[in-house]
Order: sequence, then C-alpha cells, then structure tokens
Amino acid sequence: MSVEIKPGVFRVDKPWGYELLWAKTDRYVGKIIHVDAGHALSLQYHNVKTETVYLASGRLLYEIQEGERLVGRELSPGDRIHVPAGTIHRMTAIQDSDIFEVSTPEIDDVVRLEDRYGRADK
Repeated sequence: MSVEIKPGVFRVDKPWGYELLWAKTDRYVGKIIHVDAGHALSLQYHNVKTETVYLASGRLLYEIQEGERLVGRELSPGDRIHVPAGTIHRMTAIQDSDIFEVSTPEIDDVVRLEDRYGRADK
C-alpha cells in the first residue's frame, strides 16, 4: 500500500524498509529506497525494466549476475551500478542504507527468485 506524503511523493512500506517514489512518468521512475541494516530485497530480475542505483548513504552488499555467476560487491556511498533488463540482482544492507534508483517505468516488472519475506514467485 502506498501513502501520498506530499503531492506526487508516495511512500511504500516494505518488509525490509520503504521506498519513496518521487518521480513517475511514461519514460522514467525515480525512487529513494531505504533498506534497514541486516535486511535484503529479493533475489530478482526484470523482463523489461532497466535501472541504475546510486548508494547515497550506508553500506550494501550488491549481488549481481556476471555471466553465469552471481558476484557480490560491497558498495560505499557514491558507488553506482547499472542493471540491464534480465540481470539477476539483490541488495542486502550492511548498515541502514539509502539508495537512489532511476529506472524505466515498469515498476511492477519484478520476477522474484528468492525472498526472505515469503514473496518469491512460484
């Protein structure tokens, strides 16, 4: 469920933290993603959606598919990662983390492979 906290800004609570959706057009979406320390988003990919993330604060373990392997990278503030459609990835917060995400507008294009909170696709 999303709640409009200011005109055009929506907060969506998640089991791992929350998202602030601050821009949505037919061409792009802008979000701030807050992940609580020790929590993780699902291991996922997108069929169409492409995204770029920028770590504004905190520390993250970012797992991303490289060829046939899933590679983990520790991110610090100022690091960024581009995630093309079809690329398996997951973020796990080592510390409370705030991430800026800019993506194509397909916000419901998520295929979950694993999820700590029981949301994996069957």
